[in-house]
Amino acid sequence: MLTIENLTDLEINIDQLETIAKRVTSKEIDLTICYNPCIQEYNAQYRNKNKPTDVLSFPVESDFEHEPLGSIVISADFVRQKALEFNHKNDDEFALLFIHGLLHLLGYDHELDTGEMRAKETELIHAFHLPKSLIIRTEES
Repeated sequence: MLTIENLTDLEINIDQLETIAKRVTSKEIDLTICYNPCIQEYNAQYRNKNKPTDVLSFPVESDFEHEPLGSIVISADFVRQKALEFNHKNDDEFALLFIHGLLHLLGYDHELDTGEMRAKETELIHAFHLPKSLIIRTEES
C-alpha cells in the first residue's frame, strides 16, 4: 500500500502510516521523506514557492482503478522542528503531516472548501490519538 523512499535518517512508524492510509483508501501511495533542500526544489518547481515546506501532495489524476492515489513528500527537518516546538513525538508530527498530505491526495483542499478537510482531519486525528491538526495550528498562528 505504501511505497516509501526515505532519503533521511528519520525513523518512521510504517505500521501507523499503513493503518491511517487503509482507513481512507485502498490505493497505493508513494511517500518520500527528504530534507529541506530537496522539498524546497519540489516546492519551487511545482508551486513556484522557492522555500522549504512541511508536506507536498501530488495526486495522480486517473480513471484507472489500479493507478496509485499519488505521492506525498514530507520534510524530516520540519517533522523534527515542529515535534520539538509542540512538545510531542516525531511519529506524531509525521502522522499529522501524512494525514494532511493524504487528504489532499483524496481531493480535499482547506484553502477552498468550507471546513470539510478540517473535519476529516480532526476525525482522523481523534481516531489515532494525535495532537492538534496542521490546519488548526496554522489558523492559530
